[in-house]
Amino acid sequence: MNNMDFSKIIERSIAIRKSYHKLEEQHHGKKWSVEEDALAFLTDAGLVGRLTMSQQGRWPKGNDTISELEHKISECIWWLVILGERMDIDINKSLDEFLTKLEKQL
Repeated sequence: MNNMDFSKIIERSIAIRKSYHKLEEQHHGKKWSVEEDALAFLTDAGLVGRLTMSQQGRWPKGNDTISELEHKISECIWWLVILGERMDIDINKSLDEFLTKLEKQL
């Protein structure tokens, strides 16, 4: 099992997004806006819902549900890292604060 450091995940995610920005500029003349990134995240989050229903036998999807679900869940995490970065949110700090708050509530 590969236990990646969250800081490394953030770094890699941002580098990959910068590469996508270059492609967007090549193909569309400008990079996606934060709003377009948020919409892409929401689209993928919706697909996680459908794939979850499929994995649980409640939606006819096909045979490769698990690998698609793994991909989409990971993609959603990636999008959240990117959205945080683009909106000047320190995702590492905010996630730590969120988890600490939840732990205290329990």
